[in-house]
Amino acid sequence: MKLRLGMIGGGPGAFIGAIHRHAAALDGLYELSAGAFSSKAEKSRAMGELLGLPAERVYESYQELINQERARPAAERVQVISIVTPNHLHFAPAKLALESGFHVILDKPMTFSLAEAHELARVAAASGRRLCLTHTYTGYPMVKEARQLIAEGAIGSIRKVYVEYPQGWLSGPVESESQQAAWRTDPARSGAAGAMGDIGTHAFNLLEYVTGLRVERLCADLRAVVPGRRLDDDGAVLLQLSGGASGVLTATQVAAGEENNFRLRVYGERGGLDWQHAEANTLLVKWPDRPAEIRRAGTGYVGSFARHNARTPAGHPEGYLEAFANIYRNFALTLQAELAGQTPTPEALDFPGVAEGIRGMAFIETVVASSQSAQKWTDFRV
Repeated sequence: MKLRLGMIGGGPGAFIGAIHRHAAALDGLYELSAGAFSSKAEKSRAMGELLGLPAERVYESYQELINQERARPAAERVQVISIVTPNHLHFAPAKLALESGFHVILDKPMTFSLAEAHELARVAAASGRRLCLTHTYTGYPMVKEARQLIAEGAIGSIRKVYVEYPQGWLSGPVESESQQAAWRTDPARSGAAGAMGDIGTHAFNLLEYVTGLRVERLCADLRAVVPGRRLDDDGAVLLQLSGGASGVLTATQVAAGEENNFRLRVYGERGGLDWQHAEANTLLVKWPDRPAEIRRAGTGYVGSFARHNARTPAGHPEGYLEAFANIYRNFALTLQAELAGQTPTPEALDFPGVAEGIRGMAFIETVVASSQSAQKWTDFRV
């Protein structure tokens, strides 16, 4: 049975809203049933008409969507609400949706501040509803393969981690030309950090997800390279991790010519792992005493989590949309199992949630505090 989905945000011209809709539709587990797609009524109506929704299920505000859907009979109302608004508009609709009995899928970062994240966690726990956070890159099959190999001890105790996310789309002052650039570089809408909040949180999340380690202390240097920019567009962070490992995290949006070649390298006492977004279906496993292995998505030799999150045979590339869809699918499989009184499988339960959202907000605030501090090395406190 399909889950009935409502959407807040994602109106005409919104990149991430379309991505969420494609991801939700890919496996046939959701039916988009209602939406408040824009704060401007005419834009919300236009989006609803384009998507073929009945006029009475297209709303002018998130409050109207949540309140009117809650009033519908249980067999008709939406069950899950996807929130795809800018950062400063995450907390209020997510809080109201949870309090009103809806499950929530929320674009990252979870909230505008760490204080909001803690409050949303409290609301989610009290509501008995689930919250899923769309940290896309955790959805790739070979990222999951790396995580499973580390958890099984294949490369031994981790010693060193490098994670980097270079982009070049903000190399110039493009705020006046791009709505996406305008809100992401605006402290009132983006939050305390720019590049570190936008893509640095992905790097942080991927590092902790794959390694199973936790950041304990960090030393950050953030800067705004483009003159007049109000938030960081470039930064580097030294990390001290649980278990004695250390790491380096870099995130920049002024690397001219770069697209999204996100990369993670993990080195243990017996071997290393190397995953790059540009070759997302490949995981390199490196050994000190024999040739490196090239592991590929869709093959029979990968672990259960990689198999669960791949749809096509080896050599048929899967990418960003499929990784996004894996998060939606795993969340749906979990909810469907629970509705049927069953226990979800470990593979289905493998999606980011409240805990990752809180740590992501703590990362943003700790990085900013460290960068502004004369002492630099700062304890990571959630």
